[in-house]
Amino acid sequence: MQVQSMYFDLLFLFSHRGHLLPNLALNKTAVQSSNGDNIGFAFKAIDGNRDENYQKGSCTLTLSQSDPWWRVDLARVYTVGAVVITSGAGFENRLDGAEIWIGKSANFSDPDGQTFYFPCSSIEGRYVTVFLPGSEKVLNLCEVEVYYGYPLPNVALKGEATQSSTLSFATASKAIDGRRNSFYTNGFCSHTAEDETNPWWRVDLQRSFTVTAVKVTNRGDCCAERLDGAEIRIGNSLENNGNNNPRCASISHINAGKTYTYRCDGGSMEGRFVNVFLPGQKKTLTLCEVEVYAAPAGRALSDWI
Repeated sequence: MQVQSMYFDLLFLFSHRGHLLPNLALNKTAVQSSNGDNIGFAFKAIDGNRDENYQKGSCTLTLSQSDPWWRVDLARVYTVGAVVITSGAGFENRLDGAEIWIGKSANFSDPDGQTFYFPCSSIEGRYVTVFLPGSEKVLNLCEVEVYYGYPLPNVALKGEATQSSTLSFATASKAIDGRRNSFYTNGFCSHTAEDETNPWWRVDLQRSFTVTAVKVTNRGDCCAERLDGAEIRIGNSLENNGNNNPRCASISHINAGKTYTYRCDGGSMEGRFVNVFLPGQKKTLTLCEVEVYAAPAGRALSDWI
């Protein structure tokens, strides 16, 4: 089976009691089939840094070779529920056709190994291998995360977005396209008209969810302060375009190009609509990604995950 997407952000992983689960691969022992240079060593993919810029020194790289691979030893057997891969910026296609194997042996071609999509059904294993079949292939990974249990999905990806106004090509849907690319000129951010009063952005999740976390990525090339004072509001009402729904959290400041996580007061909040509302005059609202991690309303998190 082939890897279907090169970037999966499934940070919020919970056990049946709702506790945040650890990344099992973090700072364990990693090896790879070859070293492409004196920077891209295998351990760089389990250092806890998702930075996609290879030149910043937190990604792996093999030589161009036949069937390159990378492997992490989790030190003992775990029941693995999800694997999260961050690839290098500009090199996503290098992972086309890659396979992921989980097994109890370091020999990933043995019967214990399995190839699976993200996320996967629970599979027991100590070794997680990323294998790229073919000739003249280069394997480049910026982070590999391994989690016990099941992830809550980013339900915003299947939602419909709208906003108070739109500047040029920066439609509301750009903030739920699955990309955290924070440079506005690259075309992956939403943007309202400049100097608006009380601008807002909203995603319709299509049904009511129990929201446990919202992640917001701010613009990276300029103007990070524009988002200061924004409010995240969640509910089932469209009164005042959804901006009268209960407040989940307030955004004091997000550094340029960074992604911050917001949890609602009380741990979760139910609603179909998630708004980012920026009160005040002469305001401009730019969002490079909004992610909503949630389970269907009316179902316990333990039933969903």
